[in-house]
Amino acid sequence: MSEDEFYRIKRLPPYVIAEVNAMRAAARAAGEDIIDLGMGNPDLPPPAHVIEKLCEVAMKPDAHGYSQSKGIPGLRKAQANYYGRRFNVDLDPETEVVVTMGSKEGLASLATAITGPGDVVLAPNPSYPIHTFGFIIAGATIRSVPTTPNEDYWRALDRAMAFTVPRPSILVVNYPSNPTAEAVDLAFYERLVAWAKENKVWVLSDLAYSELYYDGNPTPSILQVPGAKDVAVEFTSMSKTYSMAGWRMGFAVGNKRLIAAMTRVKSYLDYGAFTPIQAAACAALNGPQDIVQRNRELYQKRRDVMVESFGRAGWDIPSPPASMFAWAPLPPALKEMGSLEFSKQLLTHAKVAVAPGVGYGEDGEGYVRIAMVENEQRIRQAARNVRKFLAMHGVNTPSVAAGGGG
Repeated sequence: MSEDEFYRIKRLPPYVIAEVNAMRAAARAAGEDIIDLGMGNPDLPPPAHVIEKLCEVAMKPDAHGYSQSKGIPGLRKAQANYYGRRFNVDLDPETEVVVTMGSKEGLASLATAITGPGDVVLAPNPSYPIHTFGFIIAGATIRSVPTTPNEDYWRALDRAMAFTVPRPSILVVNYPSNPTAEAVDLAFYERLVAWAKENKVWVLSDLAYSELYYDGNPTPSILQVPGAKDVAVEFTSMSKTYSMAGWRMGFAVGNKRLIAAMTRVKSYLDYGAFTPIQAAACAALNGPQDIVQRNRELYQKRRDVMVESFGRAGWDIPSPPASMFAWAPLPPALKEMGSLEFSKQLLTHAKVAVAPGVGYGEDGEGYVRIAMVENEQRIRQAARNVRKFLAMHGVNTPSVAAGGGG
């Protein structure tokens, strides 16, 4: 029996991005120096005091048993305090906060809890894969809406409600967006909450990039809107904010009914994250926050270097207002290649790995996602390699060496 005969596996297409990842791994195994701007895997370490707390608690003999599936009380309280400090939002740590193993697991657990065959979910296209496949795995059907938050977005929502049977019951939003890096203001969320209440739709907001905002424009939370808790749950993650990606620490907060449903499903699936990791996450949230500001400034500098040096290499990239990604249209002369073939060629000839846009949905075709996870010197080197690659294809590039020295 083939694995393709299993019900859920049949609903999952091949993971497009895995193709480029396999090529990158093979190139590295062959000794090639690949500049990896493909995966959003932070290259910075977590704060020292967080690692110290992990080690300290791990030394305790009673710290190695089962933990609490919904998270230890101190961590739920720390997350509620973060929302109070950052967004001026009051949360009850007992009923409105649950700890997740990263926002990815959280979204999948909530999808399992609240959807099944026959349900219709509105999800952005392009989007991070879990925003669609978490629900597809749960048996639901996806109707795509645009990612760009302009008037076309609102028209698409209204069309979906008017012409979809059964009517959609859930909307997923993700701003700052992965992969497009687009951001929204509080007025967007005010309009969204009003729309959700009018149409009786749950809103699931993925705010994983809450602290990676640039140019002095802090990202808002949907829960800042009065009454948002009636219809919304929001996911955050410690992966990017504190460079703790492999620790798998995240949160869902908001509507009590959704949090209760998710907590119940999780209680059947897991015993929670390792207690020392949860204790260290408390130290991150409760301790000095200067690391967050430093990381933000560092990513903003990388963004500026990338936009400037790639532009001088002949590839114009819009400057992202937030997140650790740039969403780059393919150079016009190479657009016919398509994002997957372009990514493969870039890896082979320029030794630069990026993620093909089509891996984030059909509307991602024509773009690649570039992660700012290498230092400035490596980003400039990538730009020089890109310049040679474009010249190979007859693209006229500026005569000045890309990005200057370094």
